[in-house]
Amino acid sequence: MAALRIIFMGTPELAAVSLAALLREPSFQTIAVVTQPDRPKGRDLKLQPSPVKQLALAAGVPVLQPLKAREESFIAELRTLQPEIIAVAAFGQILPKSILELPRFGCLNVHTSLLPKYRGASPIQSAILNGDAETGVTIMKMDVGLDTGDILTQRATPIQDADNAATLHDRLAQLGAELLVQTIPGYAAGKIQPQRQQHELATHVAKIKKEDGRIDWTQPARGIWDRIRAFTPWPGAFTFLPGQPQPVLLKIWQAEVVSQNGAAGKVLSADKTGIVIGCGEGLLRVTNLQREGGRRMNAAEFLAGHPLPVGLSLD
Repeated sequence: MAALRIIFMGTPELAAVSLAALLREPSFQTIAVVTQPDRPKGRDLKLQPSPVKQLALAAGVPVLQPLKAREESFIAELRTLQPEIIAVAAFGQILPKSILELPRFGCLNVHTSLLPKYRGASPIQSAILNGDAETGVTIMKMDVGLDTGDILTQRATPIQDADNAATLHDRLAQLGAELLVQTIPGYAAGKIQPQRQQHELATHVAKIKKEDGRIDWTQPARGIWDRIRAFTPWPGAFTFLPGQPQPVLLKIWQAEVVSQNGAAGKVLSADKTGIVIGCGEGLLRVTNLQREGGRRMNAAEFLAGHPLPVGLSLD
């Protein structure tokens, strides 16, 4: 049987994991890769290729980088390639109907939640932020809506206490890649039938903003702990130390929940085991943190250079 002709569309590291899995599979022929245009990065703002482009070039796969997926010239180029499937993972643009209907078997998307939960831009962070016990990946046949297409396959994974957005991202990237290469053959052979989503159960999540990381100490300690994990590494959970001429931003990287209670936002104790801060319910022991302009430290290192008196209020 001839290898399935696949075009892959994706941009960040999460997508590169799926592309790598497709490239390893001999029953697929990845005929082209579509990714976002190179973006300026770093202090010198040099144009940098996406992780997907870097992988495609190393594998000798042609790369297309349209400014907009709706460009007629780009769609015409896709048509000449005659893909049987377009596989999509974190591409970063909405695909028009003309692309969705172009391949024989349609466009399949790797989505990092158990749809219909967490449609939108931040499914990984939202699962941790909301204290979910599990999340997962969905392989979906795309339609013109935002993550509204029929479900082909799903796989769940527990969210561990040690997880943050970075560790969960990496695990879901791998799970999604494995599920994609397992799903495509069965779907193309007609053995996997698309299932309509229960749209009435859908939740929508927005793109994360930097301000979302700000800690509200009147919230329960468990919720603040979830926020720290959800926003590591970006934008980071943060609070402010009193200072002159202005308050000093303090990023909190790791913490643990303590069951007692104390005044919200007050430093209750500070020693090498951690900095204990009152919350709306329960306490939080901060064990890893970073002062603005400084480096990330454990509590003992931090307190050696920046002692925090008991009773100090954080904002």
